[in-house]
Amino acid sequence: MAGPGAKADPFVPPKVRLDKWLWAARFFKTRVVAADLVASGHLRLNSQPCRKSGHAVHLGDVLTFPQGRQIRVVKVLALGEIRGPATAAQQMFQDLVSATDAPLE
Repeated sequence: MAGPGAKADPFVPPKVRLDKWLWAARFFKTRVVAADLVASGHLRLNSQPCRKSGHAVHLGDVLTFPQGRQIRVVKVLALGEIRGPATAAQQMFQDLVSATDAPLE
């Protein structure tokens, strides 16, 4: 097991906590709100239900979750542990449901 000063293993893919990624990508104002959504069971990670906010998110993962009155389906393009500007957050994901695919009200 590696200690705090150890080098990162190049064979282990980078990952970040699910609640931290949702917060850093600016889908939710706080990590607590993001964690509550995950714990409620309303989030799917690669089509599988996920209830653990500490679950690891990797590059290429697809997240499906409700946000407001819409269902978001996003692909993870970048990992981030800090909440930066909105322009940087938009570079972290690809929205897989375009506005033309949304149901009409």
